[in-house]
Amino acid sequence: MTTFNDLRKINVSEFTEKKGNLSYLSWAWAVDTLLQHDPMATWEFPEPTYFGETMMVYCSVTAFGKTMKMHLPVMDNRNNAVKSPDSRKVSDAMMRCLAKCIACFGIGLYIYAGEDLPVEPEPSEDELGELTTKIESSTSVDELVEIFIVTKAKYAKHPNIVATVRDLCGARKNELLSTEAEVK
Repeated sequence: MTTFNDLRKINVSEFTEKKGNLSYLSWAWAVDTLLQHDPMATWEFPEPTYFGETMMVYCSVTAFGKTMKMHLPVMDNRNNAVKSPDSRKVSDAMMRCLAKCIACFGIGLYIYAGEDLPVEPEPSEDELGELTTKIESSTSVDELVEIFIVTKAKYAKHPNIVATVRDLCGARKNELLSTEAEVK
């Protein structure tokens, strides 16, 4: 069964549109992706609400046995609320609200946090154990350099992991160099 963690790892960057300094996920792509993972998903748009001359639209999406709800003001291209919006502006806002609501299931959620790519999950204890074993069993400084380069790229968003691996590689390097000096 598809989980939130599965969906939040999907890189949606090539399916986003830029408006100003904000990114928007294509609603068509979001719907397509949602339906690939839950063909029984449904959505509806409750009646919009007026706030003075501006309007708020709403959407609820039911997927994976749960319903999420979201709201969004009808906005212009500078993200300001539109006074007396026409039907085109309302329709656009509804579809943006649908994409935003689908994001609550994980698909493109990172966009709303202002991120360019999905947040990488923390490595598991098993992954860290394997990495530590690999460092401890390395037989050359070149091997340690390669381990560090790969780790730095893979866990770039986790500086604490990179720092720990740097320290472990440094300690193993010192062991290898001192062993090498003793042999000479």
